[in-house]
Amino acid sequence: MAQPQGFEWVKRKNGDVVITHLGKFATVLRGRRAAKFLDDVAGDDDQALMARVTGNYKRGNEKMARKRRGR
Repeated sequence: MAQPQGFEWVKRKNGDVVITHLGKFATVLRGRRAAKFLDDVAGDDDQALMARVTGNYKRGNEKMARKRRGR
């Protein structure tokens, strides 16, 4: 499976974290979620972490699989 790419994040002065994907707004993390993200993002796999946080980790053959199941 291909690794997620194109995610960037910025920490605001108030502590919120804004995540973008390919230059477009993806999500804002506030409070405990932002603090946990900032702790976890120090790792090497930050692109995969941002994909999971934004819900943008399922891409590919979901639509084809749904068609095959008859939904």
